[in-house]
Amino acid sequence: MGVFQTLMKKKELIPLAVIMTVAAGGALSFAVYSLRKTDVIKIRLLTGPAPLLHSFDRKGNPEPWETVDPSVPQKLITINQQWKPIEELQKVRGATK
Repeated sequence: MGVFQTLMKKKELIPLAVIMTVAAGGALSFAVYSLRKTDVIKIRLLTGPAPLLHSFDRKGNPEPWETVDPSVPQKLITINQQWKPIEELQKVRGATK
């Protein structure tokens, strides 16, 4: 018994078959897209006197950390960032309480 014969006998399986077909098609198209995509990632570094645009690419520059200037501080993450309250938000919070 084939797939189409089963779907003709049991009509309640048609939506399931459609959803599974669309999901499999989406997964296949994403896999093809991922394989064809280039390996170049552009990152904007905002440190130093002017913002720089570095491109890291596996073939042309496999070790990008070798070109980083150690005298320029590189900020990657802020752990204890201080937040200032927004006046308008405080007014809205005070009005809704």
